[in-house]
Amino acid sequence: MGSGRALPARELAAELALVAVVKRSGGIKMATGGKRKLGAAGDGVDNNSHDRRSKKSGGTTRPEVRGGAADSPFVEGSIVRIAMENFLTYDNCEVFPGPHLNMIVGANGTGKSSIVCAICLGLAGKPSFIGRADKVGLYVKRGCSKGIVEIELFKIPVNLIIKREISVVNNQSTWFVNGKSSTLKAVEDQIAALNIQVGNLCQFLPQDKVGEFAKLSKIELLEATEKSVGPPEMYKFHCELKHFRQREQELENSCKERNTNLEKMKQKNERCKQDVERYNEYKRHVDKITILKKKRPWLEYDNVYQQYEEVKRSIHNLKEELRKLKEVQPPVVRQIQEAEKQHASLDAAIREKIAAIHETSRKCQQQQDALEKKDKEIEEIKLALRMKKEKEMDRQKRIDNICKMIEDLKNELRNTDNSDNIQPRMDSVNAELGHLMEEKASVDSEIAGVLSEKENAYTEQKGITDRIVRFDNMMNMKEEKLRGRHKDTHAALLWLRNNRDRFKKDVCDPMMLSINMKDQKHAKYVENHISSNDMRAFVFESKEDMDVFLREVRDNQKLKVNAVMAPSESCAENKPLKPIEELKRYGFFSYLRELFDAPQPVMSYLCQQYHIYEVPVGTEKTRNMIERVISETKLRQIYTADEKYTVKVSSYTNQTISSNISLKPAQFLNVTVDTEERRQLDIQFQQINRKLELLNSQITILRERLKSLERRDNELRQQKKELLGQKSKRKQLESKISMKYESLRQLEQDAINVEEESEQANVKIKRINSQKVKLVSEFMQLIKNCMTLNKHRTDLVLQSTTTAFRKNRLEAERKAAMIQLKATEQQFTELEERRRVLSKNCKGLMRKAEQACDMAPNEKISEYHRNAFLALPSTLDEIDALLNEEKSRASCFTGLSASVVEEYNKRAEEIQQMTLELQEKKEELDDFRQSISQVKEKWLNPLKQLVDQINDKFSSFFSSMQCAGDVDLHTENKEEYDKYGIRIRVKFRSSTQLHELTPHHQSGGERSVSTMLYLMALQELNRCPFRVVDEINQGMDPVNERRVFDVVVETACKESTSQYFFITPKMKTAPENNHGRRNEYLKLPPME
Repeated sequence: MGSGRALPARELAAELALVAVVKRSGGIKMATGGKRKLGAAGDGVDNNSHDRRSKKSGGTTRPEVRGGAADSPFVEGSIVRIAMENFLTYDNCEVFPGPHLNMIVGANGTGKSSIVCAICLGLAGKPSFIGRADKVGLYVKRGCSKGIVEIELFKIPVNLIIKREISVVNNQSTWFVNGKSSTLKAVEDQIAALNIQVGNLCQFLPQDKVGEFAKLSKIELLEATEKSVGPPEMYKFHCELKHFRQREQELENSCKERNTNLEKMKQKNERCKQDVERYNEYKRHVDKITILKKKRPWLEYDNVYQQYEEVKRSIHNLKEELRKLKEVQPPVVRQIQEAEKQHASLDAAIREKIAAIHETSRKCQQQQDALEKKDKEIEEIKLALRMKKEKEMDRQKRIDNICKMIEDLKNELRNTDNSDNIQPRMDSVNAELGHLMEEKASVDSEIAGVLSEKENAYTEQKGITDRIVRFDNMMNMKEEKLRGRHKDTHAALLWLRNNRDRFKKDVCDPMMLSINMKDQKHAKYVENHISSNDMRAFVFESKEDMDVFLREVRDNQKLKVNAVMAPSESCAENKPLKPIEELKRYGFFSYLRELFDAPQPVMSYLCQQYHIYEVPVGTEKTRNMIERVISETKLRQIYTADEKYTVKVSSYTNQTISSNISLKPAQFLNVTVDTEERRQLDIQFQQINRKLELLNSQITILRERLKSLERRDNELRQQKKELLGQKSKRKQLESKISMKYESLRQLEQDAINVEEESEQANVKIKRINSQKVKLVSEFMQLIKNCMTLNKHRTDLVLQSTTTAFRKNRLEAERKAAMIQLKATEQQFTELEERRRVLSKNCKGLMRKAEQACDMAPNEKISEYHRNAFLALPSTLDEIDALLNEEKSRASCFTGLSASVVEEYNKRAEEIQQMTLELQEKKEELDDFRQSISQVKEKWLNPLKQLVDQINDKFSSFFSSMQCAGDVDLHTENKEEYDKYGIRIRVKFRSSTQLHELTPHHQSGGERSVSTMLYLMALQELNRCPFRVVDEINQGMDPVNERRVFDVVVETACKESTSQYFFITPKMKTAPENNHGRRNEYLKLPPME
């Protein structure tokens, strides 16, 4: 294709018709039209056909295309005429397109795109669709105040003529439809009814929008394709699906939010439920208290009323009783008087009998006294005789005893040694006693020396114990610090001390307790070097022990403690790279390891973890020369008097970087315990204990020896005592024998004649017994007389007692009757008063009870109160007990408010309402999902078929060009309908893979080819009445341009296709017309 080039006859087999009237600024110039025949030799375009002028151009007529013709080649909505006046480059121009392919060819600036702009704006398109100017007034030819665009569309039965007058002044447009004034909305409705979409790049692709087609996202491309070639309802279904999906998400979010709020409210109500139940229980107690208080006055009234009735009955009974008591009194008085007379006569007779009895009793007593006197005389005689017999028997016993004693003394005297044999034995005992005394004195001296030594040892032991206690106190101070800062660690330490037997190897206490500074002023270096977590960590030598420990204290006791493992191979003896002597010139005086003592596992762990064996500690001198120290010693960590320096070497620049921090004061290790001294004290304490045990053993031996000496001394003294006793015993025995003989002689002189004494006593007893017989006879007679008198007196007494009893009974009855009468009269008076008081109280209590139940006077009690009262106790005591119990229970419910219940009930109502709303939303969501499913089926299946058809055409076009391309429906989530899109993938070289069409991956020509072929793939689907493509071949190489053009001609000239406008500034070769008169070719001349 190209401007001004002759068309070879072999390339054109049919006529090309063109009708165009162009009015330029320099005058009217007509393009050729009518029939043109091309010769076999390659004739050019025929310019001799007759002129066709518009009415505005001198009365020329245009070809008529009448609407409604059934055999018309035009599709409904195709453009049959385009008229422009004062529009862009045109003064007045009319174009009559053909029904199929219409090519507009011309150099740049000849007005090709002006025709495209006229089509867009004339069919109610916005200026932004074109991409040139944003205001419609800018499309009016410069210097003119008004421009006109008129588009005639094929329609059955009458064509649709749309006219747009554009005003420059107010940038407004006036619309006419078929010569009648109309509105933009009416025009848009008419155009939409014909499925014309000038805003759809798949249907209308102006020059300035060609690059934007490749920039269309997959989603935008799908929508444009749906609008362009899809069934009318496809895009509608897609929009509905997007709306439904959006609404579905909104409903899902709403359901989720409502469900969350519902759960929160349920949880909140569940948390308040206990308070509500407690309040309801409190309210039940309060209500019960209220009803109890209401019933109590009624019970009081009932009680008082019952008392009143009882008093009334008692008064009636008392009246009857008073009458009977008054009637009984006179007969009783007469009976009492008769009983008094009879009692007086009986009393006189009794007194006479009593006097006679007294006289007889006195005489009996005299006889009895005489008899007792005689009995005493007999007893005295018998006692004297018995005493004399006992005295004689005692004398005989004493004589026998003295004789026996004399015989024993004589035998003992015969067995006693002489004094000549005793003295030598005495001298021997005295000598041995002297030796024993000396030996005892020696042993006592030894015991005193050992005791003195033992006392000194005890004193020394006490001093060592005091020092050990001071050391232990310092350790306790450290433990107290541990307990104050880390309670869990201290609790774990106490558990460890009580359970050490559960571990196979030693377990070290936390490092802050295990580490002992040699000098407390150095504690700050160690504490700043070791992390706080490790300072309170237990150190284990066995992994199994550490697991047992952590399982107990962490898992079971829930304590937050730290534990570390000492290295399996000890690092405690690691040597530093440089001896400290080499560093003393820099002010260093020691490595950290030498500043403290610690158990071997702790020291090994610190050497491995913190390298304390190669971290030196310096002085102020070190800090003053720190730069020199860092550069010369190459040390990584350095301590000065009050700072810590850390040195690092960059692995990229090899530059030394140092940082320093101030040391924090020591908190734990400033309590120093000299472990060596403590160990020496333990050794000394053990030595003293052993010494004390030895001294105690010596004392025991000496005391045993002393006891043995004392036993021997006692034995000798006993022997000496026995010898001395034997020496004086002979004299004593001889003296005793002489005394016993004298006593025997005296006893023999005091002998008594027992038989003689017995005879004398018997004579005296017989004489006294004869006197007693006479006295007994007289006494018996007196007894008989006394008994007779007593019998008579008894009879009289019985009669008198009966009479007195009868009299007393009558008097008592009378007295009791009088008392009863007075009491009854008093009781009657009191009851009358009580009845009056109770009557008054009943009235007051009745009013009080009515007021408690809010009742009017004489109003009947309500059914509610009656039923409530029936469920309560029926006595005041039970009511009071229950009232106190309910008050006590109610007083237990503190901090409760009715607002809690109100909020709870309000929330419960809200929960119920929200549950219903949630159910409604879920039902609505289900309905939406069902609608989505139905619409999706209506939309997706036809869409897939449509995309497959497009892909078939698109792939076929690319295959014909020895390239590859495909079109597919793409989405990442099948439920996200707004994310569905059409993906175009192309491959222009056999060595590459298919790549998605993007604004950046393909070249401009490749994008143009892909765009054109995609549009041609849409062409055969033919749902839109026309398509416009403006300068799509820009950037194409000649080969691709030729191939694309062949495809365009082949596709656009088919009978089933719609109208096609192809605008291009060049055409290397004329299109082959193998389809009859289906191509229209318009070549625009250059501007004058």
